[in-house]
Amino acid sequence: MPEVPAVSGGLSESVQAIFAPGGALARAIPGFEGRPGQIEMAVAVARRFEAGGVLLAEAGTGTGKTLAYLVPAILSRQRVLISTGTKNLQEQIYFKDVPALRDALGVPFTATYMKGRANYLCLHRLDQLDPDGRERQEGQDRQETFVPGRPAFPALPAFSRASDAAVNVFLPIIREWSARTETGDRAELADLPEDVPVWNDVSATAETCLGTDCPRYDDCFVTRMRQRAAASDVVIVNHHLLCADAAVRQSAFGEVIPACANAIIDEAHQLEDVATQYFGYSVSNYRLEELARDVERLAATGDFTDERGVAAAVAALRDGARAFFGDLALAHRSTDRVRGEERVRASSSSLLQAAEAAAQLTGALDLVEAAFTVRLQPDRDPDSDPDSNEAVVTLARRAAALRDEIRLLLRAGDADFVYFVEFRGRGIFLRAAPVDVSAIVRELLLDRMRTTILTSATLTVDGTFEYIRKRLGIRGADEVCLPSEFDFEQQAIMYLPRRMPDPRSSDFPLAAGREVVEILKRTRGRAFVLFTSYATLRDVLGIAEMALEYPIFAQGSAPRTQLLKLFRETPNAVLFATSSFWQGVDVAGEALSCVIIDKLPFASPSDPVTAARIDAVRERGGDAFGEYQVPLAILALQQGLGRLIRHRQDRGVLAVLDPRLRTKGYGRRFLASFPPAPQVSDFARIEAFFCPSAEAVKKSKL
Repeated sequence: MPEVPAVSGGLSESVQAIFAPGGALARAIPGFEGRPGQIEMAVAVARRFEAGGVLLAEAGTGTGKTLAYLVPAILSRQRVLISTGTKNLQEQIYFKDVPALRDALGVPFTATYMKGRANYLCLHRLDQLDPDGRERQEGQDRQETFVPGRPAFPALPAFSRASDAAVNVFLPIIREWSARTETGDRAELADLPEDVPVWNDVSATAETCLGTDCPRYDDCFVTRMRQRAAASDVVIVNHHLLCADAAVRQSAFGEVIPACANAIIDEAHQLEDVATQYFGYSVSNYRLEELARDVERLAATGDFTDERGVAAAVAALRDGARAFFGDLALAHRSTDRVRGEERVRASSSSLLQAAEAAAQLTGALDLVEAAFTVRLQPDRDPDSDPDSNEAVVTLARRAAALRDEIRLLLRAGDADFVYFVEFRGRGIFLRAAPVDVSAIVRELLLDRMRTTILTSATLTVDGTFEYIRKRLGIRGADEVCLPSEFDFEQQAIMYLPRRMPDPRSSDFPLAAGREVVEILKRTRGRAFVLFTSYATLRDVLGIAEMALEYPIFAQGSAPRTQLLKLFRETPNAVLFATSSFWQGVDVAGEALSCVIIDKLPFASPSDPVTAARIDAVRERGGDAFGEYQVPLAILALQQGLGRLIRHRQDRGVLAVLDPRLRTKGYGRRFLASFPPAPQVSDFARIEAFFCPSAEAVKKSKL
């Protein structure tokens, strides 16, 4: 096993030696060549681990940034928390990079890979389920009461009749697996569908956790995960877990990530969005129904003298929830027709329309809390199970928390938050999100660390880190900006059509469809076609399906992971997709030889959070479009274009169909952010790029 040079010369010198020709990495990893940008970044990271502080590191594609921060982090011999934007990168670090470095560096270290609680089985919740997975009480299947003028939103039973077969199939599988799994991670159940409802009833959650009082605490998979992490040198999480954990630390309950003094935030451009999701408040019909089901489950144990009172409290809870969320929908939707995802800004006046139903609901939550508080009085049920008492405490706490959050949300009185109602499938969510997360990120994440490294392939706008500094509350920080290691002049061309209608006009989808068809004919499929809206996707998809013979897959037709698998395995495939495929997706080789983007990805100003942030910039006298909307769109566009060239052998066409790149002044800012690939405007140049025999055609168009 290769030995790491002594650290007598300092961490920075040791890191340089490891990346040098003939160094530890070259000896242990076949074909490894240290890249100038990679070495520069590794040394910069090492210096921050030596002295402390914050480093902003933009590392263009091909830099090898993962090894550039892992090597100095491991050699520092300090515990380090690594947070990624995607599970894919988490898995790459844990299953590929960590084993390779363990062999290469010759330094003993331990690593743990942590996911959010919902990924793990809760043995206590599984124990509470009947063999058929249901605890329906008499009258639970009653007909819903219709109130004239109020949309009907039925309660969500634990398992609908349509899912009985799924429960009969998957619950026994989960039970059998629970006896042999060492991690409790649902990813081990490859055949378990992502949306199977039974998992929600057996997964771990902070709300239902009994902590050290749980009868299965010693066997708990979350407890074991935390214990492994507490004993590890490298702890690998994702941004969702990082922010969720920081949020619950505010209440000193439910945290799972052990204390660390050093953090590396990879894919740091995503941190603001994820923090916005977690450092706010949210109540939903799902959350209320889960409480009702858990109350019924506990009552079914027979450990209650006032079962009739509990049943009445649950009935009042369901009736109150139905009325409240129905009134929310009535106040924030023009019709009760079921639509796709939608977010509508709320105000104290719009929420006033649900005030009466809210009073009914909070009263029902008071009843639930009171029923369990009485159950805990020392003169009642002296022989009751102590484990049951802890479950009672948890349910009473959950009811009180929901009541308090509903009252807080209905006031809509904090100017630092934006309030909105979100509709997603059968779910209705009343939310409050922070308008500015910079102070929150600084206080709960950055200021708690001795060393923080924030890195991504896309952190700068207009050649500076100013935008990301403001959005994340970063004050003093060192900076390093490293260009891509790929030769874009040889590996890619950038296609910009000569003429296109305004993207906001009704003529745009037809023109975009024609462009997409002509491009794909020349690339022989093998493309991602990425859209900023489902409406344009559907219009262009219809045109492409009529004109092309290549296999076409569309987002929504199958789960994301399955679509990617099909795309990789199907020759000449084309994938039509929206925002979720703009980042965190890697397809190597000729399977992906073209990325087409329909429009500049401006965040919709009708979105409540975007609108509130635009208002905030304007209120302080700033230019919201130039300071916020354009930089945000530039980073998103860079991520989308970055799907194409992932390795030195990759070649392909980047295409952006939006004419505003040339017709608007701000277009120059986007063009300046593009990879340095030759720009072309005719289809013959695309054909010549892929077909050397078409060189004569290519020259005739020069």
